[in-house]
Amino acid sequence: MSTSVFNAKEAGLNTRVLPNESDDSCLSDSGGSDDECVPKTGYHNSSSDITDNSSDEDSDGHKGQAVLPSNSLLAARKKSAAGPKRKRRKVVWETVDPSQYSAKHVPTWEASLPESETIRSPIEYFRDFFDAELLDVIVEYSNLYCNHQNPFYDLKFDRNELEQFIGTLVYMSILRLPRSRMYWSNMCRVQQVADVMTRERWNELKNFLHFSDNSAPNNSDRLFKIRSLIDFLLPKFQALPQDQMLSVDEQIVPFKGRTSLKQCISKKLYKWGYKIFVLRDSKGLVHSFDIFTGKTDPAPGEEDIGESGNIVLKLAQVIDGSVNHLLYFDKWFSSVDLFVALANKGILALGALQPNSLQGCSFSTDIEMKEGGRGTFEEQQTVVDEVEIRAVKWFDKRSVMVASTFASAQPVIKTEKWDRKLKNTVCVECPSIVALYNQFMGGIDGLDALIAYYRIHIRTRKYYHRFFFHFVDMVIANSWLLYRRDCESMEFLQKKQMDFVTFRTSIAHALCMQGKDLSKKRGLPSSDVEREYQKKKRRGPAKAIPTPEIRSDAVGHWPVVDNGRQRCKFPICNKHTVFKCVKCDVHLCLNKHNNCFRAFHE
Repeated sequence: MSTSVFNAKEAGLNTRVLPNESDDSCLSDSGGSDDECVPKTGYHNSSSDITDNSSDEDSDGHKGQAVLPSNSLLAARKKSAAGPKRKRRKVVWETVDPSQYSAKHVPTWEASLPESETIRSPIEYFRDFFDAELLDVIVEYSNLYCNHQNPFYDLKFDRNELEQFIGTLVYMSILRLPRSRMYWSNMCRVQQVADVMTRERWNELKNFLHFSDNSAPNNSDRLFKIRSLIDFLLPKFQALPQDQMLSVDEQIVPFKGRTSLKQCISKKLYKWGYKIFVLRDSKGLVHSFDIFTGKTDPAPGEEDIGESGNIVLKLAQVIDGSVNHLLYFDKWFSSVDLFVALANKGILALGALQPNSLQGCSFSTDIEMKEGGRGTFEEQQTVVDEVEIRAVKWFDKRSVMVASTFASAQPVIKTEKWDRKLKNTVCVECPSIVALYNQFMGGIDGLDALIAYYRIHIRTRKYYHRFFFHFVDMVIANSWLLYRRDCESMEFLQKKQMDFVTFRTSIAHALCMQGKDLSKKRGLPSSDVEREYQKKKRRGPAKAIPTPEIRSDAVGHWPVVDNGRQRCKFPICNKHTVFKCVKCDVHLCLNKHNNCFRAFHE
């Protein structure tokens, strides 16, 4: 069975410690109120508890006084009291004799990933998600929002300018500065951003960026501001070919302002923000997601098995139960009802356990297992609705509990662990079910690392902007993982594959330049002093050649005469010339003997 371990160095990531927040405008969140959200009434203080946003204080801040519930709350209580209650299953567990070999075989995957015929450019992977239809919808709603705000002003926002705006956001995540205004300043000017559009136009597009019609009825949808984004992106994630090993976990969109949607997961790098439940494979590729808004109702046609179980069943709707997919999740989701419901769909599962998540299952205490030494484990089994469930408690430095419908403790493997007392590694027995869980839950942290190291940090109070920036980061990470999958399918050498930083930069470069005319620029020209300084700049490395997609897009490639002569950048030409392309910014021959300018752009 193959495994994939996330390698930060291979992805081109810097192993620096990321700050949780910054006190400046480009990297930090505002502590003010969100103009689109309801003021905060309560927080989740852990990822394992989901509560409503209720408070013990009244509007004057006094505790202990009775607060009359609203009519809607009374109606909800009456409905919940009158509705049918889910019957608690009676489960009887039996201890498995460790002296008898009773291993369960991992099901064979009866499908395969499609083999790729070509390796596409990074921008093509990105545009599989952010296609022309989605961009046109964003442009339409942004122009409409601007017209509602000021009927006498025309934003004149188009698809090309939206791609340029997204490209500058990606560049800002790589070339990070404390404030967004600094990308256009004289001392810290970043050419990749400042040459694309002016600062005033960039701020204008950011302020009017919209994804919905505010005048349309929202039917109490708390995510109506980004509903168009979800409706376009979610089917594309769900249509991706799936590997055998899949997992469910939560993800945080960082935000520390006041909003009723904010949650807290203490073990995440960014603890406060919006919570998203994600279905991924072992490498981190996203196949489905669901944004948490306070309560998760059961999916249509599904039994209500509790808040956490409803989330897993909702995400598992895109899993084909006939090809032996295996689903992993952590202890917050695990329950007997969930294992049974997934098995009835043909989906076998493995998950970590809380001490009280399996009713009727009683293991020895940690003190009793510690006397047996590291590697001690116990195994119990039960059958519920013809579904066999195995539960194992393993003690290493502390106890670990897992349960599964396809794995068991046998066969026991040997793992090397560090012993603090002996100051050396020792061999410890590890049940197979624990090794499988540790092996295929790594994709959860892998995707979070790809997003966190080069996250788009732009200050905004609008929650739908936060989600849009996060979806751009998620799509780029997904695009790179698909690119890696195609490279492995074609047995492409790993040293010739693009790392994540190069892949992300290529997408930003194509969004800013491919199909765009950059010859006309608005804003103040450079001063004469700056021009003289640029002329005296020391000779550096050769300029990068634009990608073939940019060279051949036939938009904005105009010849201009440069002050200095340089060598022609066409591969088979060694002559010097004063002509260069204003968009590609490279020198090319253009005379009656050599027309490298035309050959370069064909």
